[in-house]
Amino acid sequence: MLILSSCNKKETVDTMELKYPETRKDTVSTTYFGEKVSDPYRWLEDDRSEETAAWVKAQNELTFGYLDKIPFREALKTRMEKIWNYERISAPFTEGDYTYYYKNDGLQNQSVLYRKDSSGKEEVFLDPNTFSKDGTTSLADISFSDDGSLVAYAISEGGSDWRKVIVLQTKDKKVVGETLVDVKFSGMSWFKNDGFYYSSYDKPTGSELSAKTDQHKLYYHKLGTSQKEDRVIFGAEQKRRYVGGSVTEDNKYLIITAANSTSGNELYMKDLTKENSPIVTVLNNFDTDSYVIDSQDEKLYIVTNLNAPNKRIVSVSAANPKPENWVDFIAETENVLNPSTAGGYFFANYMKDAVSQVKQFDYTGKLVREISLPGLGTATGFGDKKEAKTIYYSFTNYTTPGTIYSFDVANGASKEYQKPKVDFDSSKYESKQVFYTSKDGTKVPMIITYKKGIELNGKNPTMLYAYGGFNVSLTPSFSVANAIWMENGGIYAVPNLRGGGEYGKKWHDAGTKMQKQNVFDDFIAAAEYLIKEKYTSSEYLAIRGGSNGGLLVGATMTQRPDLMKVALPAVGVLDMLRYHTFTAGAGWAYDYGTADDSKEMFSYLKKYSPVHNVKEGVSYPATMITTGDHDDRVVPAHSFKFAAELQAKNKGQNPMLIRIDVNAGHGAGKSVAQTIQENVDIQAFTLYNMGVRKLK
Repeated sequence: MLILSSCNKKETVDTMELKYPETRKDTVSTTYFGEKVSDPYRWLEDDRSEETAAWVKAQNELTFGYLDKIPFREALKTRMEKIWNYERISAPFTEGDYTYYYKNDGLQNQSVLYRKDSSGKEEVFLDPNTFSKDGTTSLADISFSDDGSLVAYAISEGGSDWRKVIVLQTKDKKVVGETLVDVKFSGMSWFKNDGFYYSSYDKPTGSELSAKTDQHKLYYHKLGTSQKEDRVIFGAEQKRRYVGGSVTEDNKYLIITAANSTSGNELYMKDLTKENSPIVTVLNNFDTDSYVIDSQDEKLYIVTNLNAPNKRIVSVSAANPKPENWVDFIAETENVLNPSTAGGYFFANYMKDAVSQVKQFDYTGKLVREISLPGLGTATGFGDKKEAKTIYYSFTNYTTPGTIYSFDVANGASKEYQKPKVDFDSSKYESKQVFYTSKDGTKVPMIITYKKGIELNGKNPTMLYAYGGFNVSLTPSFSVANAIWMENGGIYAVPNLRGGGEYGKKWHDAGTKMQKQNVFDDFIAAAEYLIKEKYTSSEYLAIRGGSNGGLLVGATMTQRPDLMKVALPAVGVLDMLRYHTFTAGAGWAYDYGTADDSKEMFSYLKKYSPVHNVKEGVSYPATMITTGDHDDRVVPAHSFKFAAELQAKNKGQNPMLIRIDVNAGHGAGKSVAQTIQENVDIQAFTLYNMGVRKLK
């Protein structure tokens, strides 16, 4: 339970006397369609300069000095470590002669990949905690060959999207061939035991953390040869930003997807049973999202939103796979479809108001059964090889830690396989789904989770978290950090904004380009609903989001600084005029448009771009920006420039801080220690600025 005290000047005297590091202002500017836009902090885009490094160090000294003074920070950390310290085991999967699974004893920085042989003897197969001393090198991906005798695994160093790939013999873990380097935005898909397909860009000139990369290529690496000899399969002649290749389970077809943005892709296939077979075009435009989910004999099964905004599965002969020959296999419904295959069946995972419903179909398209789930929440998994008899799925929601269930594909029986022992009493908490009205009358769902019996008096610390973009759906899931927040009397609220994928392509498109303001309006309306219904008030409301969600927070706090007490933009896209000039940023244009597109698009972006909308003399909510110095997806310059603007222009005593993780990227692969400390600092900062001085 939180003890709240009034936030008077004496209690926040340290906050009021914050001395921000000096940030040099330049006279740099860019002219867009005749309009000159100044960019005084552009020098912070140079992630390799000593001046930027010194600025990062000074900002961190200030921020961590501030956080160190929060009286209950250590108590929060002690409690979070205690809850976090529980054994976590993944669903098992079989490759060759072994059964593999991931396990974390509790506070290990990275989960360890174990295996058992037929005798049941357990051994460590790969331990990412040994990859680096500080736990910041992670296992990013893993792919086994056809018979399981070989494995390719990718590692990420310091959270970077650039990866290295190592191949081992699984029997004795002996390294095979050389380590592949400079692999980015790639899977690894084996063709039998001969080699595998992967994707990458040519290494850019300049900084690999921020320089633009926009020509992706699909390569084939034949085992026992040098990476220099790897053949380009697709992308040398065709300039595409994102290219992926995967081999069907029967090793008959190579499926290639190619895209220039994060939405919409071309689709190609190549018959691997015939030497030097041509690449056949299935779809030659970027108007839809389509991919091959499986093949059987000469038939392909394709998941698509072509003429089906909520997606459907079609079947077609591989001999003539053009869309005019597609036949509905699982037709579109009113709910969004996310299917998988396992055990000789299709599993249609539908999302109804952000909650899972799963149906099992056979290969004739006949419904076998609707699967009974443990409750309302998110079910994931249901994926395995065709011959699997028992498969696995995970179920979670905001109050239920992820529990793994086994599933018998023949009779539909589910059994609890692994339930984590978390020091958190779920029975004391509840979730409620509400539908509120946005500015233009659109109904938007939101799930609000809190301790049972909470008093709706407008004084509950509330974390409003959202994303709202890139067709991403926020479905219920358990988080230790959120459990701590609610344990201390906080409310956790997640609205499913437009721009996401919760209601299909139409819902996504309604939050893109010249309709992006809908996303911010939906978020503002969620906050206003929580305040109106007395869950909280502006004095006890924090808004949080990461990446595109960081943009959401930045835009909302600059448009409605009066609405919340605390703003927490993480790894955000905050300079909307220049985002497309860094790394793969140009690929986000489907959602955002770019300042180069047209005068209208430039003006629209400039109107909400957080970096360009910090106003002199405005009192902004207490803000802690978070980013990583090795973020090569949303480069940290976005956050650096936004922090500089806030520190220079904010009126009043609310702190404008930036917390920069060192040797960390966009979030993937972050160590447990880093994750715990970041969540502790976010909650400590938030509660302190809401007037909390002591945790009971």
